[in-house]
Amino acid sequence: MLLNGIQCPPRGGNPISSSGILVVRLGAMGDILHALPAAASLKHSFPASPLTWVVENTWAPLLQNNSFIDRVITLDRRHPRTWLATVRELREQRFSIAMDFQGLLKSAVTASLARPDRIFGYSQQFVRERMAAWFYSSRVSSAAVHIVDRHLDIAAAAGAVNLLRSFPLPAGSPEGELPDGRFVLACPFAGWKGKQWPIESYAAVARELDRRWGVPLVLNGPPSERAALALIQTQCGGIRIHTSSITGLIDATRRATAIIGVDSGPMHLAAALSKPGAAIFGPTDPARNGPYGGSLQVLRSPRAKPMSLARGNYRRGNTIDDSMRDITPDQVIASLSQVFAT
Repeated sequence: MLLNGIQCPPRGGNPISSSGILVVRLGAMGDILHALPAAASLKHSFPASPLTWVVENTWAPLLQNNSFIDRVITLDRRHPRTWLATVRELREQRFSIAMDFQGLLKSAVTASLARPDRIFGYSQQFVRERMAAWFYSSRVSSAAVHIVDRHLDIAAAAGAVNLLRSFPLPAGSPEGELPDGRFVLACPFAGWKGKQWPIESYAAVARELDRRWGVPLVLNGPPSERAALALIQTQCGGIRIHTSSITGLIDATRRATAIIGVDSGPMHLAAALSKPGAAIFGPTDPARNGPYGGSLQVLRSPRAKPMSLARGNYRRGNTIDDSMRDITPDQVIASLSQVFAT
């Protein structure tokens, strides 16, 4: 059956009743943000169906005060003794459908443990781990390029007709000290070093921001990176540092005038909040996983080669990828000038 350009197995009847909808996207930050529109679309299409999201406890703050989510169940994979309690929570309610937006064995198993009537996920050519697709009763193939649109295709296959491209996020709360006036926020760390931009490039941008507009550059990171940020501040004059939890990062991102981002959760948070600025890409493909919505200008080297994310094919190098070094501070300043010239 072909539904709105989506190939899925033929099934009879409406998959959703008054029973609940389960969304499984355990982590991480950017990936959870990318699934927000699909979850919102499901709840908007079926308002009588309670929507539950199961997530690793680290990322639960991203789902607070979300009007499309009725319940958040947290999973702590670091402590196996808590898993049984999570399974009990999952089985307290009957679910008509479960949506696995992660495509990993762990997420597919989590969805299965809830004993839903049906599990929707990607077909084998799209999942990160092929075995995950064995758990799905409905496997969806999408022609969309960006992961947000692919998730929306799964939601449509499950019956959602009112597709929303919105990112409901909590307000956040202040943590630490931030400039009173305008500032540029950057989060220099990424899940793997190949996606990072050289620290000396941030220092050059900081000098130019101060010279042109009297605007400081603030580098943010989690408390675990406080020592690394302090070392950067020592080595690079003119850079301010800010450490915070996810809640503090949301507040800092909302307050920032502009953003410098790499392919990491904080950059996708900025895109979800429609913040302007620059998104620097190298070994990962912005067509699939870039900032959604168009507020951030993507900068990428012509020699950077698109790579498939399916089944873990990205090179996760221990050094900064050469294509990231190709992006110069002048290019970033040119992107920011569009913000500060007005």
